[in-house]
Amino acid sequence: MDCYALLPLLIVSSVMGCYATEDAQTKRPCLEMRSPNATQHVAHRRFRRGWIWKQFFVPEEDPAPQIIGELKSDFDKGDLSIMYLLSGEGAGDVFEIDEYTGTTVMQVTATDADDPQYGNNAKLIYSILQGEPYFSVEPKTGIIVTSLPDMDREAREKYFVIVQVKDMMGLSGGYSATTTVTVSLSDVNDNGPIFQHNLYSFGVAESAPVGTTVGRIKADDSDVGVNARMNYSLEEKEGSDTFHIRTDPVTQEGIILLAKTLDYEAKRQFFLAAEAWNDHVDTRFLSYDEFRDRTNLKIVVEDVDEPPVFLLEVYDWKIHENAALGTSVGTVSARDSDTANNPVRYSIEKDTDVKKMWKIDPNNGTIIVAKPLDRESRAWHNLTVTATETRQNGLSSFVLVFIKVLDVNDNAPQFSREHHPYICEGVQSGELVDLISAVDEDEEEEGHQFYFTLVPEKRINPNFTLRDNQDNTASILTRRSSFTRQDRHQYLLPIVIADSGVPPLSSTTTLTIIVCSCHPTGHCPAGGVEAFALTMGLSIQTLIGVLVCLLMATVLSILMLAVRRRKKKQQGESKEDESKPDPWEASEKVLRYMEPGAEVDSGASPPVPLRPHPRRKGRQQWRAEVAASIRMSLRQSYNVGPEDEVFRQFIQDRLYEADHDPYAPPFDCLRTYAFEGMGSSAGSLSSLESSTSEQSPERPRDQGMPFMRLTLWHGGKEEETHF
Repeated sequence: MDCYALLPLLIVSSVMGCYATEDAQTKRPCLEMRSPNATQHVAHRRFRRGWIWKQFFVPEEDPAPQIIGELKSDFDKGDLSIMYLLSGEGAGDVFEIDEYTGTTVMQVTATDADDPQYGNNAKLIYSILQGEPYFSVEPKTGIIVTSLPDMDREAREKYFVIVQVKDMMGLSGGYSATTTVTVSLSDVNDNGPIFQHNLYSFGVAESAPVGTTVGRIKADDSDVGVNARMNYSLEEKEGSDTFHIRTDPVTQEGIILLAKTLDYEAKRQFFLAAEAWNDHVDTRFLSYDEFRDRTNLKIVVEDVDEPPVFLLEVYDWKIHENAALGTSVGTVSARDSDTANNPVRYSIEKDTDVKKMWKIDPNNGTIIVAKPLDRESRAWHNLTVTATETRQNGLSSFVLVFIKVLDVNDNAPQFSREHHPYICEGVQSGELVDLISAVDEDEEEEGHQFYFTLVPEKRINPNFTLRDNQDNTASILTRRSSFTRQDRHQYLLPIVIADSGVPPLSSTTTLTIIVCSCHPTGHCPAGGVEAFALTMGLSIQTLIGVLVCLLMATVLSILMLAVRRRKKKQQGESKEDESKPDPWEASEKVLRYMEPGAEVDSGASPPVPLRPHPRRKGRQQWRAEVAASIRMSLRQSYNVGPEDEVFRQFIQDRLYEADHDPYAPPFDCLRTYAFEGMGSSAGSLSSLESSTSEQSPERPRDQGMPFMRLTLWHGGKEEETHF
């Protein structure tokens, strides 16, 4: 049976306030929305408190907690300035009351133009037409407040509240108006992240580089904005830190990244635990643990065919430069890390061993010496060795091999520079002639130590002494005085230099010490020139004279050679000019020739023998014979007159010789003309088709324009055959 009961006595502690209303301006009511924080005029007057409430009904035998009604003071502005306390029978056990009223949403205000001082025409009453039981409105103030606690934005975010206002205290016959208020719930962090699955599985290739994205996970959070921000963390059971996770700021996903290289043969799967938690925690709604969630991850490593792997990243070896050919330096080793374990072959990159100083065993990777080594020419050899699989894909990998060639004492010491010592005439005994030092191309760990001595058979030198300074230098001193150029121009001093290597090596160098006529300052004026003159046993003046004579002889020889070459060149040019025929000359003689096997034309003229160009030697011999004949004839004709028969015979003989002289020009030549075709209106240019008719004696023969060689026009080479 339903019943009602009066609530126990309420003890209300309130902060009193007052308000003033404005006079109405219009007769018909209208609505206006105003914020509850709007400025109001406060009057220091005390008003009687009123209550806004309805009768409460409670169903019996219903153990579920429920709201039975709302009680509110008319002075409650919704700013939490009034606190409600419940006392009496059942207070705290059967009945509870919220200390503060519902949350104020906003205030709607209506105005009425009727006179508020006359009757109830301007007295307004507010009520809710739509929006219960979520919201309620103060009847007199129009303040909209929440009626239900713990409203859930995730279930419903927007509400449309319709508020009605009536004048005449809501009695019949009055006017009314309505307005719609859209209420949007703002989010609070009352939900924690939740993973939808208890296990996430991913796969990644063992060849994946560090930083590769393995996968993404996401914990759902019903909140929005800053309340939905979260972080992720990973916990590996093995503690290898092979993976790490970061949060995508846009999607709030957890991105799993590879932090270390993988090896399928070493480990094929990983089990991890992932945790997500909110950045902003509000313990008014949930505890700390409720803002966190965990899940499990399984990451499987996928097998990939990999190249061979060397046991060392770099090989560094040493060997002495006197090592014999075939000596082993070291061995590189690589293996196929895949489960197939394919055999591996080794080789040396050609561009790293151009001179082929080394050889490698393709099966076991042993490197040996192939050519003699020399540390002084090359102290380091940097090789690149390749290991290649012999099966499957034939993958290969590389490794660097550094070989240092160690030094042995295989170079004798030498003078550090070229020495040209000299002594002045009249030098005193014990004076310094020169300071010598030595160098060695070998490398000594503790530094070089050189020893200077004279040759054993000449250690007692009557002219000079050698003093080792024990600092890798030696001093050459004079043993006597009164050196003169008349006595001797130079002295030879052999010196032995030995090193401290094992075994020790030595070399012998002979210095030439020149006797010089020095300035008072002790400087030899002519330097190397005078030293050379003295070695030849000559004075400076004599040496200069000899050099001048040699220079003049050289110049004359060059001039004579140039003149001779010029004469030969001129003679050659003149002979070429004589041998070249005039390009404008045209011979009137035409040589007829016929192909081999052709029939002989009976009417053709007989062949004419050509006069070949004679050789120079035969021409000179012919001229000599003619000259001798003329001289003999002249001797016989001294006493003969012009009318004598002998004289006339002499003249006839000379004319015959001149006409039949084969060495007298002009000489015959054979010219070849190409076939010019038929039907040309200009006719043929060849003289072979010239008219053979006899010209009349009284009509002179028209020679026409002479022929011109066409080859001279287009730059061709003149083709001419001499016989």
